[in-house]
Amino acid sequence: MKTSIVVSGANGRMGQAVVEMISEVDDFKLVGAVDVTEVGKDIHQLLGLDEDPVKITENLAETLEEVKPDVVVEFTNPQVVMEHIQTTLEYNIDIVIGTTGITEADLTKIEEWNQDKSKIVIAPNFAIGAILMMNFAQKAAKFMDDVEIIELHHDNKIDAPSGTAIKTAELIGKNLDKPDKEVEEIEKLEGARGGLQDKINIHSVRLPGLVAHQEVIFGGEGQTLSLKHDSINRKSFMPGVELAIKKLVDIDGVVYGLENLIDL
Repeated sequence: MKTSIVVSGANGRMGQAVVEMISEVDDFKLVGAVDVTEVGKDIHQLLGLDEDPVKITENLAETLEEVKPDVVVEFTNPQVVMEHIQTTLEYNIDIVIGTTGITEADLTKIEEWNQDKSKIVIAPNFAIGAILMMNFAQKAAKFMDDVEIIELHHDNKIDAPSGTAIKTAELIGKNLDKPDKEVEEIEKLEGARGGLQDKINIHSVRLPGLVAHQEVIFGGEGQTLSLKHDSINRKSFMPGVELAIKKLVDIDGVVYGLENLIDL
């Protein structure tokens, strides 16, 4: 029996990639597409896919009530993601969330809403290469405790720093034994040294032509170590989204981070 899926944010760039991925996986079936653009149009026809028609709707609750999917895949934006999560959980439907900007406070709220009724995967990044980069960076922090992160994304990304950069800093911070700096820095321009997470400076770049890129740079006496990952296009995230959907059956409650679903 196929897993029936509703994609929220279906006509965005990530949502479109998810719809295309679903059409390529034999065990998946798209039953609903929610977005605020191209409402009433067939998402498959818009993407040139030879699949049964699925018209774009703009109300998530009404769509869930009508099609009763197994899973919602959420790729919208930070302004509406929490509302959509709450709506999905009210219907006791499992959900895979790729929208960034979810905070620790948001995670606590999601767990309170859910009470382990639905299965939830939240991932700041679904690219397997990015997961490996974060894992390698966490290991490197045991040996080199001076590190900074540079993340680069397309100019339409509204949150900064990226969820991947924050997650990377959190993972590194678990192995970091870094004393406070003795050097008193002078920022001639406010924010020139980036933001701080777990005592790690994070620098955000937003430019057209980029997709999703991150470099973690460690410094030591007479040496540096750079770990870099580049997503050239959004297809790089789709194996991770597929994995998350298939792994829902094996988890309980909320899982934060794709690394928790693969054997590292």
